Amino acid sequence: MSLNRSEKEAVVAEVTDLAAKSQTMVMAEYRGITVADLTRLRVKAREQNVTLSVLKNTLARRAVAGSAFEVVSDQLTGPLIYSFSEDAVAAAKVVAEFAKTNDKLVIRGGAYEGKALDAEAVKQLASIPSKEVLLSQLLGLMQSPISRTARVLAALAEQKGEAQAA
Repeated sequence: MSLNRSEKEAVVAEVTDLAAKSQTMVMAEYRGITVADLTRLRVKAREQNVTLSVLKNTLARRAVAGSAFEVVSDQLTGPLIYSFSEDAVAAAKVVAEFAKTNDKLVIRGGAYEGKALDAEAVKQLASIPSKEVLLSQLLGLMQSPISRTARVLAALAEQKGEAQAA
């Protein structure tokens, strides 16, 4: 079904706003994917705060013009699903994990911080742990010396207590 001019302008405005808020955009070809699989992908994306859009490529080009994602405007060809995320790795992670289980979804590329990414770079971006995991790892590293010092001090106190009792 064809959109009229005002509907197209609304779609472009919505995607432009989405692109302005996002750090990452990933494009994947979805030719041959069933509706059920696409619905499952959308549910996973929603859980990770990733927005998936199926757009006409001309509208997508207009929407990303002037944004950090303009670097990939020449790659916007064919039946593509666009995923946007404010988290740097969430869009790449959702699409890459789904592509592992569904060979019909083919990662075409993406953009991150104004740089174009090929399919391999998107997969590498997806392999980076999420922000929450990185923060917990950092916290564990920061706590490690403190907890070791506390254990050593507790052992010394215990030895002094045994020495005084004897």
